[in-house]
Amino acid sequence: MKYVGAHVSAQGGVENAPLNAHKIGAKAFALFTKNQRQWKAKPLSEESISAFKNNLHEVGIAPEHVLPHDSYLINLGHPESEKLQKSRAAFIDEMQRCEQLGLKLLNFHPGSTLKQISEADSIVRVAESINLALQQTADVTAVIETTAGQGTNLGHRFEQLAAIIEQVDDKERVGICIDTCHIFTAGYDLRTTEACEQTFAEFEKVVGYNYLCGMHLNDSKPDLGARVDRHESLGIGKIGWEAFRYIMNDPRFDEIPMVLETIDSSIWDVEIQQLYALIEE
Repeated sequence: MKYVGAHVSAQGGVENAPLNAHKIGAKAFALFTKNQRQWKAKPLSEESISAFKNNLHEVGIAPEHVLPHDSYLINLGHPESEKLQKSRAAFIDEMQRCEQLGLKLLNFHPGSTLKQISEADSIVRVAESINLALQQTADVTAVIETTAGQGTNLGHRFEQLAAIIEQVDDKERVGICIDTCHIFTAGYDLRTTEACEQTFAEFEKVVGYNYLCGMHLNDSKPDLGARVDRHESLGIGKIGWEAFRYIMNDPRFDEIPMVLETIDSSIWDVEIQQLYALIEE
């Protein structure tokens, strides 16, 4: 079964996110458990934690179908020791917040070399960062998001993802979130059924579907291989509908949260319906 939703607002408290997801007909959703552009946030209150869990139950969305996203400030591959430690502390805090909320996943961008260290050295730091976070938490999987390859960001090649996973000690608690816009602008074609088959076969060969924990369903403003991260509403970008038809009818994408981050939140309810309408009997 497919579980489609969107990245909804948690304004006013995390407990509002399940209600916001329900309003748009979502069966899954993403949220920030704190302000994504600040390093620190006050701890989650017991009231908010309880209300979040209650609301999640009321709207009928399983914790496994919630895909929280960490702060954009975090760089787990940072070349500078002090800033790396700051990122690691913030990441552990994000993992612990998910743990408190009873959530099973935390989605994050792996990091960046900032042109100061090699890709291989930065990957080592990312893996070490994940290991530290897993040691200090339980039952939450660290979900690495594929990136568009802007600047010196890691995660735009399947080989980079595989290299990070290889160095993570607990393979049961590390996974991948495929962002369709990101992999497309990173150079993986999705515009036809044949292109999807080739791209996802490469993902299976290099990384493996056993690590796929979630997806971000976004069309793309930039062209294939542009290495620019600019999302577009479904069907009107450079990817087009065929990729989403393929995904919605492939059982390899069952049972995971599939989250819209398209640019017009006012039509997310429509886009969710459009995606489900693609499923062939």
